[in-house]
Amino acid sequence: MKMPKIHSTTVIAVLHNGKVAIGADGQATLGNTVAKSNVRKIRKLKDGKAVVGFAGSTADAFALMDKFEEKLSAYGGIVERAAIELAKEWRTDRYLRRLEAMMIVVAKNEIFIISGSGDVIKPDNDVAAIGSGAMYAQAAALALKKHAPHLSAKQMVEEALHIAADICIYTNHNLLIEEIE
Repeated sequence: MKMPKIHSTTVIAVLHNGKVAIGADGQATLGNTVAKSNVRKIRKLKDGKAVVGFAGSTADAFALMDKFEEKLSAYGGIVERAAIELAKEWRTDRYLRRLEAMMIVVAKNEIFIISGSGDVIKPDNDVAAIGSGAMYAQAAALALKKHAPHLSAKQMVEEALHIAADICIYTNHNLLIEEIE
């Protein structure tokens, strides 16, 4: 009997007015059941100078976060370089390339999406989203940036996640949001 896959997650990051915020919901779904409602999908690295959000397999994401933190230390805290080196190793390493997850990494004035296919994407419009509710949250954040520029990056992330949670059955309203100035 095949075990149902765990589905979950909406992670979004917004860079606005010199501040970057990243947030995620807390739901993990197993088949058609909520397995856990308060999963922590955001982690601070390097004393809070970088924050990582993940979607996909939790164990895989933790392994990738550890690798990313190693790369961050090896490359003097340069987030873009660490992201590129992680993506290269993730794509070519026999063990790592089996890992099923995606990551958003934020640091001061930087947002990157990192995938196992070797992608390191610096998003247009300073908005990045991953996970099952990503497109709902991204659309909401882009609209907020355009039509409500008085909001902070953190407020935009929070509202975008609430909108995604209202639409996506794999996203809930238990939010964790971090901000870097």
